[in-house]
Formats: sequence, C-alpha cells, structure tokens
Amino acid sequence: MKFHVILNQQGGTLRTANMDMLCALLRDEFMLHGHIVDIEVLDSADIEAALEAASRRTDIDGVIAGGGDGTISCAAGALAGTELALGILPAGTMNLYARTLQIPLELSAAIHALAAGTVARVDIASVNGKPFVHQYAVGMHARMVRMREKLNYASKVGKIWASTRAMALTLQKLPMLQLKLNVEGRSETIVTPAVAVSNNLYGTGHLPFSDDPAGGVLGVYICRGTTRKELAQLGLDVWRGRWKDNPSLSVVTTDKIEIVYPGINFHKRAVRDGELEDLASHSTIIIEPKKLKVLVPDEASYLSASPSPAL
Repeated sequence: MKFHVILNQQGGTLRTANMDMLCALLRDEFMLHGHIVDIEVLDSADIEAALEAASRRTDIDGVIAGGGDGTISCAAGALAGTELALGILPAGTMNLYARTLQIPLELSAAIHALAAGTVARVDIASVNGKPFVHQYAVGMHARMVRMREKLNYASKVGKIWASTRAMALTLQKLPMLQLKLNVEGRSETIVTPAVAVSNNLYGTGHLPFSDDPAGGVLGVYICRGTTRKELAQLGLDVWRGRWKDNPSLSVVTTDKIEIVYPGINFHKRAVRDGELEDLASHSTIIIEPKKLKVLVPDEASYLSASPSPAL
C-alpha cells in the first residue's frame, strides 16, 4: 500500500519533535511492512489545502495525518466518503479520538502500530455539514476554550495547566443558554450551561471518549445543573469517566439532533473537535455510519464487531 503523510510541524508535540528522525522512522517502519510513504512537513496554514489535495489523489491508498486535534478533524473531514484510509499520528494534548481508535499515544509506537495495522470503517458526525470525529459542544466548553486562549502556554503541560485555570474562571460566571432541542420527534426548551454531542457514546471509567467508533449513534449530554458546585462535580465526573452516576447530567442516544439557539451572542459560542466556531441559530447534527476508513492497530478490540473492508 502507498500512503501520503502530512505532518503539521506547528501542531501539538510535533512543534518540538526531531522531524528528520520522525520522517526516517516513518519510512523505515512502513517499508518494513511492505508499504511506501511520501511525506510532507507543513505549517498549520497549509494543512487544510494539502489534505484536500491528498483526498483527490488516485495513486495512494491512504493519508496519515500528524498534528493536534484540529489537524486530525480536518483530515477526517477531507477523507470521509472517499476510499482513502486515514491514519492518525497523535500529537495533541489529550488525543481523545486516537484513544477511541486505540492508537498508541507515543509517536514511535503509533507509527509501528499503523505500519502493521489494518483498515476499518468507522462513523463520523457532522453539524450543518461540517464533520467532527470527537465532540461538538455549546456553552461552558466554548467559554473555557475562549478563556484558555487568553492564557500563555507553550507546551503540553502548559496547555493542561491553562485548561485547568480556564475551567476555574468559567465556573466563576456560568454561561446560561436558552436552547430548543429536537430529538426523535420530541422537542424541549431548556436553559442550560452546557450541551455536548459526541460521535458515538462515551465509554465509562476513563477520559471522555468512545469505546466503539462504529456504534452508529450520537451521544447527547444535557447539563441540568445550574450551580458552581454541581458543575464542578459534573466536570470531575466526566473526566473520571463516571458521568453516568452524576444527577446533573441527562444522556440520550440518537442518530440526529437539532439545536435551536434564539440568542444574539453567537460569536465563538461553540466548539467542534476542540476548535472554536460561531453558534448557528439552527444546528442539525447527524451521525454518518461507517463513512470514514481508518488505519488502526490489528489488535483493536472493536474490530471483532466490525470486519475490515476489502482494500
């Protein structure tokens, strides 16, 4: 098989990586397993165009993207619906989608796992036609990201510290949004600090990511709490994987949800795969089952339930 590798040298931990050594390791590992790779090392501003160009190629079997969450989400959006497989080199802070696909988080281990891996079909979600692989959220998460962007950090540890500080600042003044939710013919108008929608339901006992990337459902998480204490406990329970036990959270699964926002403060009020964007007055979110081909480790546990497609 032939793969085109696109590395965002300004993305996540790749900013401090030895790119010459990384590229040599990629070539050696993939060659060892009978594959061919060609590699582009680019700045963030050039990544989207490179991914779009790669998605139109007919002389390759897949694209391997290395960078932070924004790079991975952009790559998935470019390749969804094509016959090209996406391989992920996790270089972000939390790498939640890589965790879902059970890709090792250390770069050299991830390269080895992908080179020896297999191809599977998994789901992708979209909001108003814009794809996401992990989560779309409105309210509290968006405010936290806005707060974090105002803080200075230059490393993975610094970003974690900044995120913790931003959460504390967000809890000082909770964002309360009036939203109308339409799910499977039922409509509900709520005032809430947060609503999140995930590409497949989160697993339990770990960070908030799905255990089954081909489950065919959206997870919808509606915050019912309104006090700082309730929200602080909810945030802790989500990150510990104990969200099912929290009384401030309502959870439903569906294949489509509509979120109607009548407010006027829409600028950067939503987060899609970690990136801020404006909150539309009407958002339609759907799951698109098995629309994305991914290169994953042979031993990934979800493969037993989803036979690999022919290459």
